[in-house]
Amino acid sequence: MKNITFGGRALSFLFSSIGLLPLWILYGLADVVAFLAGRIVGYRRKVIRENILRCFPDMTDKDLKKTERDFYRFLGDYFVETLHLGAMSSKEITKRMRFENIEEINRLLSEGKNITIYLGHYCNWEWVSSLPLHLTGNSKAGQIYHPLENAASDYAFLKIRGRFGAVSIDMEKVLPSLMEWRREGIPSIVGYISDQAPHYHGIHYIADFFGTETPTYTGPERLAKTFKTAVYYLDLQRPRRGYYVGNFVKMSDDASKEPPFSLTQQYYTLLEMSIRRAPQYWLWSHRRWKRTREDFIRYYGEEDALRRLRRP
Repeated sequence: MKNITFGGRALSFLFSSIGLLPLWILYGLADVVAFLAGRIVGYRRKVIRENILRCFPDMTDKDLKKTERDFYRFLGDYFVETLHLGAMSSKEITKRMRFENIEEINRLLSEGKNITIYLGHYCNWEWVSSLPLHLTGNSKAGQIYHPLENAASDYAFLKIRGRFGAVSIDMEKVLPSLMEWRREGIPSIVGYISDQAPHYHGIHYIADFFGTETPTYTGPERLAKTFKTAVYYLDLQRPRRGYYVGNFVKMSDDASKEPPFSLTQQYYTLLEMSIRRAPQYWLWSHRRWKRTREDFIRYYGEEDALRRLRRP
């Protein structure tokens, strides 16, 4: 354990040291990373191209190559921006990461309402961890995460994500954490990045996403219904390099009153709209469609698979 802690602290120190550099210098490094990843190494180029063409089948070859280039450039930016997050002041991050209609969120929290936030791997989702700087009153801001296999890296990234008060919650411990906050009478706003490819045991719904059947998690919806939370989608935009704006789009005043899976489908519809607006900012390198309905049925058998898909 001591070795893990030492390694994590050393890696955290390295990340923070690099992050201390001003963004204009870090963006020079980002351009180098983008060139190496896109032009030299061809990092996941096949997956990236297949995903883009799956979503935009009519895209011309010229537009496809431009989207790929822009994505690699953004991937480099995301990398250095995340390192910079570990050294940013609250003044700088609140200038660079703004939240529109935050007054509505603060009003609900002041009334004791819990809030569920849907996000995607779109724009710089790491900078959203600065949300607590914009909240008023006694509330908790949480973000669900999957622990990294490398303990040192996990420690270092948790340090970065928690700098401004956001609580990182292991996805296996979400329910106990929410129950504890409710017992203590602390209203919460919790963000779920829900566009990952689920394991077979996590599939309970097949969403329509870019006209493609997309097996998906429904955990965020089920938790929102259990705690009767208000539900929002955080629509992120990047008006220019180094600046982001998040707009809270209301999906429901009370998740428990919504039909089964409607919030999950609404999330994918909203995420698709964001991606269509500026496709270079989504994580195309992720193998989002590596599991299909047919794979799911083969894994469980037709009867059991259908039973699982009917379960709210």
